[in-house]
Amino acid sequence: MFAGSLAVCSNFSDTEQKKQWKGVESVLTLKTSVCETFGITYPIIQAGMAGGATTPELVAAVSEAGGLGTLGAAYMTPEQVEAAVEMIRSLTDQPFAVNFFAATPPDDYTNLAEVQQVLRLFHAELDIAEPQAPSQTADFSSAIFGLCVDLRVPVISTAFGCLTTEQMRKAKAHGIRTTAMVTTVGEALEAEHAGVDAIVAQGSEAGGHRSMFSFDGTPAGTQIGLFSLVPQIVDAVKIPVIAAGGITDGRGLIAALALGAEGVQLGTRFLVAAEAGTHTVHKQAIFDSGDDSTVVTRSFSGRPARGIKNRFIEEFEKSGTSPLPFPSQNTVTKELRLAAAKNGNADFLSLWAGQSAGMLKEEGTAETIVQSLVAEAEKLI
Repeated sequence: MFAGSLAVCSNFSDTEQKKQWKGVESVLTLKTSVCETFGITYPIIQAGMAGGATTPELVAAVSEAGGLGTLGAAYMTPEQVEAAVEMIRSLTDQPFAVNFFAATPPDDYTNLAEVQQVLRLFHAELDIAEPQAPSQTADFSSAIFGLCVDLRVPVISTAFGCLTTEQMRKAKAHGIRTTAMVTTVGEALEAEHAGVDAIVAQGSEAGGHRSMFSFDGTPAGTQIGLFSLVPQIVDAVKIPVIAAGGITDGRGLIAALALGAEGVQLGTRFLVAAEAGTHTVHKQAIFDSGDDSTVVTRSFSGRPARGIKNRFIEEFEKSGTSPLPFPSQNTVTKELRLAAAKNGNADFLSLWAGQSAGMLKEEGTAETIVQSLVAEAEKLI
């Protein structure tokens, strides 16, 4: 396919053309350094999406299929993480990862009264108690890291920053591989300096929270598209780069490799896997979405996150009330989201999804998803 296109468009001689194509072929291979680094068959990573979507069954199925399954542990207690890791290991002997926040910032409830005034209307509609004074948001990041070391988790993945120097030293001492998700070249350089084994470059197309190391309060935060971000990071660092954001099929995998990435990380594609813990109405919202269905919002959590626009986002933003900073806004909207999930009400759920959600129209097993990605990519190669 590519060779034919080159033959039509190129003015080079056959010999020069063959040299060019040989170079492209050497890049477009599914056996990359990421496979060697993490001990996996294919350079495909399932994103560590927090909030219950990444069940042990999903993580294990992705790893069994040759990719790297990831447990999204950011909102889990250490006890829940330990139980999940035990379950994953009962289902597969392949490598897997655990993802959590490098650190959780302290709560800030400065304008709590204003936010609760808006939430009160939604609570009444769902027939749940009025918003109460919230407790401090728990930060289990240090405990989860220690647990990962004790359990010899194969790969640790962090969001919103990197492991501390001491944590990184301990991880390396125990043979644990590490990755950090980044959104800028500066963050990538910081992660490389911290000693990670690979960097996940998250384009603005990615669903949910992107891993900005710091957030200045602007409505959308850093917004660099994947096609611009990946080659700039590849040129800036000496370690493998994994592309994330808007990738759902083999075409996206090949495009990422052509840009210099050594692998891909997919979130939304695995949200609709049969093994995922994604709510049924969330999956249906993805199937019903189009190319312009997602927006970046701070309404649910206080940090910019991409999801399918729904009534809560529209009405909260229309109120003109500034959301609390992360994680406080996430804490005060928790009861609302739990009630919406219980009632199957998509109007008040955080329907996280990337910009390519409109390409997904049916559920499939994790194994089928990985196999289709590989088959599509190999056909293009």
